[in-house]
Amino acid sequence: MFTREGLDYIDPFHLLGLRFGLAALTLTFLRLAGMLRFHVGLKDLKALLPLAFLLPLLHFPSETVGIQLTSSSHAGMVVSVIPIFVTILSALLLREYPARLQLPFVFATVGGVIFIFFMQSQGEVGTQLLGNLALMAAVLAAAGYNIASRHAAGEYSPLQRTWVMMVTGAIAFNAVSLSQHATAGGIAGYLQPLSQVWPSIVYLGVLSSVVAFFLINYSLSHITAIQSAVFANLVTVISIAAGVLILGEDFYWYQAVGAAAILAGVYGTNRFAPSSQEISSNTTEELLTLKDSESPVK
Repeated sequence: MFTREGLDYIDPFHLLGLRFGLAALTLTFLRLAGMLRFHVGLKDLKALLPLAFLLPLLHFPSETVGIQLTSSSHAGMVVSVIPIFVTILSALLLREYPARLQLPFVFATVGGVIFIFFMQSQGEVGTQLLGNLALMAAVLAAAGYNIASRHAAGEYSPLQRTWVMMVTGAIAFNAVSLSQHATAGGIAGYLQPLSQVWPSIVYLGVLSSVVAFFLINYSLSHITAIQSAVFANLVTVISIAAGVLILGEDFYWYQAVGAAAILAGVYGTNRFAPSSQEISSNTTEELLTLKDSESPVK
């Protein structure tokens, strides 16, 4: 909602620049004030740059372009498959294999989202090739971010990861936005729309960036990437609830069916997740098997 209101006055990169600029300033201020304690050296920055490249640098622009070239409904259906890609990448890169009982619930969250958006769009399917490619780039970036953050959790704190993401986003998006303003005739108008968009910037910069990304990075320090990824599809349920309860929108039967599938999927994915001991045991067994297979035959 706040993104939509902000885009009524400024373009996407301008909004992203202001959003991540405020997020970076907020974290930096809290750090200088002694309210947050973390350190990011040059070595840490280099190690965490791939995380920041995937999200926000690649995901947000790709998703924006995809929505512009297709439709919000089509984009919602494509982006909902992120948990499936996370499941595949977790097994390949992190050796975190899902339990058999988890898989139907992962597909339930995806199916619930697709069902709702398909019904809302009345079967319309986007055919714009460039838009679909952009959306797939957004999906892969978000899935890769879950894997990268989970991998980095063993060495870097959630605050370190979040700060690098916010600062990198602030530099990159503001560089693009300022270049656009300079090309259009000057950068004097960069701060001019703040009187209209400041509520959106404050919400997106502080709550939807600093707080939300910190919580995601924190969760990825304690649960698997698969468990964390399925929560993203709750956005659809929350959006429906907000529309009905706050905006007075109508509530349809297919929304109830899809929301039930999403909620059941999120619950089941976390309820039947393998324990950390099981994951560690599976990884150890795989390494031992690999080592034995490489041993010379006597």
